[in-house]
Amino acid sequence: MSISNPEFSSSTLLNPVNLHEDPNSHKKGSLGAVMLAAIGVVFGDIGTSPLYALKECFDPEHGIAFSPEALFGVIAMMIWSLILVVTFKYVLFVMRADNKGEGGVLSLMALALRSYKSDSKTYFCLMILGMLGACMLLGESVITPAISVLSAVEGIEIATPSLHKFIIPISLTILIALFLIQKFGTAAVGKLFGPITLAWFIVLAILGAINIGAAPQIIGAINPMHAVHFVSLHPTTAYIVMGAVVLVVTGVEALYLDMGHFGRNPVRYAWLFVVLPSLLINYLGQGALLLSNPDAASNPFYLMVPEWALWPVVGLATAATVIASQAVISGAYSLVSQAILLGFMPRMTIMHTSDSEQGQIYVPVVNWALLFMVVITIIEFRASVNLAAAYGISVTSTMMITAVLLAVVMYREWKMNLILVIALTSLFFTLDFSFWSANLIKIKDGGWYPLFLGLLIFTCLITWYRGRKLLRAKMVEGSIPLQAFVEGLLAHPPHRVEGTAIFLTAHVDYVPVAMLHNLKHNRVMHERIFFVKLSTWDVPYVNDDQRITMKDFGGGVYLVRAVHGFKETPDINNVLKLIEKHEGIHFDVMDTSFFISRDTIVPSSSPGMALWREKLFSWMMQNAAKPSDFFRIPANRLVELGAKVEI
Repeated sequence: MSISNPEFSSSTLLNPVNLHEDPNSHKKGSLGAVMLAAIGVVFGDIGTSPLYALKECFDPEHGIAFSPEALFGVIAMMIWSLILVVTFKYVLFVMRADNKGEGGVLSLMALALRSYKSDSKTYFCLMILGMLGACMLLGESVITPAISVLSAVEGIEIATPSLHKFIIPISLTILIALFLIQKFGTAAVGKLFGPITLAWFIVLAILGAINIGAAPQIIGAINPMHAVHFVSLHPTTAYIVMGAVVLVVTGVEALYLDMGHFGRNPVRYAWLFVVLPSLLINYLGQGALLLSNPDAASNPFYLMVPEWALWPVVGLATAATVIASQAVISGAYSLVSQAILLGFMPRMTIMHTSDSEQGQIYVPVVNWALLFMVVITIIEFRASVNLAAAYGISVTSTMMITAVLLAVVMYREWKMNLILVIALTSLFFTLDFSFWSANLIKIKDGGWYPLFLGLLIFTCLITWYRGRKLLRAKMVEGSIPLQAFVEGLLAHPPHRVEGTAIFLTAHVDYVPVAMLHNLKHNRVMHERIFFVKLSTWDVPYVNDDQRITMKDFGGGVYLVRAVHGFKETPDINNVLKLIEKHEGIHFDVMDTSFFISRDTIVPSSSPGMALWREKLFSWMMQNAAKPSDFFRIPANRLVELGAKVEI
């Protein structure tokens, strides 16, 4: 089903699109190699949580009086959050909800939408949820680099206290450099991500094991009854602490989002056999340190490191957080690319930074926007502990949305028993809502920040979506059916000229405005005319042998629908090559003209959207990437024709 414009998904002129999955489309390398690569990309964020999670739990502002009982309760809550949220919810259930092998909140949304008609209220509500989830993830893309790199660099004040004043300048320098090199791609250094992150997890486990050896009784914190006991005796305190405990699962969405790059099983195995054990051992080790030295709560991670190893660990931690930040930045590019193709964002320039890896892209607008916001974030919040509240709300909001969309997929797509769906969703949502509501009390302490970012992005997305819908409705109002138009044109043709004309159209059943303007002003008809509709479907990728649907009207006039997945970038040249291959029609680019309708939006007082939203939509339309750049159309062969349109 078409997502970008579902009301235009069916046609009376073309056969329905029938997609089937290529069994070899997600072929991977050896399990060990893929697991290593996944460790470097998927687990960087959640793997750097030990730098700040326990420190935040015992932040004096939370008012927790330190005691062995409180420590055991907090460590138990952290351990069982990893087990219930990451292992049970995401690894066992969410990762099953793949969309042709791909994951992520927009993939899950597309999966949930399949069971509903595009004009139903449920469809609209689920779409809004998916958009909100994407907005919160983009907000998280601002916070993750800031909190991760800050928390790593803060280790230098443990090694050399006099360097405290350099924490912010060093953090800014690292992140600015990271954003500046994005346009060159990361293929060259990407092979090092896996080994470096694996080394990080090994160090986490070693540090934890050493400290557990000094206080082995901490192993008892694995018992969930310590968490239950802590909550029952100190419900208010436990509730406040939950807002910090959730930091142990930050980055959990990456398991699902990056599943398409590595496959479900390699990500699962890497979590179960490498990442989870390392995290559990390290958190227990930090707990063991606090048992013997409660004052270490100010920075338990770095204070568990032997003095001789402090600088190497600071260096490794910084490298790990840079890798985690890189993964988040790349994820933001991918998310924005999907949102553009699904019709939620205006066109932006998308550059491919690798000839061999399809997913390696660079979106300049997103890169500079993220850099600006990350710099502002670090200057405003100044320390990782100040960002914890903001991080928690961002993560838990996405987790709740995922739980709702998953419930729809379990019931409608998997046909799971309703009682079981309700039971599982109740468990997932109760956990997620508890974490989320515990973070809400920190709104004034920084929790407002991700909500502000999410609302800002969502306003742009929903305005773009609504504006495009109004524009399409306006276009259809006075449109001429294509079949009748072509029959009349061929019966009484105007002067025909040599060459090929390709008209990009929004609706396969109606005449594109550019064609009408061309006839009105130029009064000619090319010897070959192609009406081409580029559609984005609710699958990540489409095989080339399924991409093209074509109708020959006769007289050199053709209708073509080219279907792309929401993780692909439309390329008109590839479409023409497929037509040549399957239909035997040859194209000479220098003898081909591309015609596009480019309308100028005029905000008006007529019903539709508020005037300020119409002005915002008009501004986004004006600043969208040129069609020639986005669709890979040769600029010197492009003709843009349009008119002013009131919405």
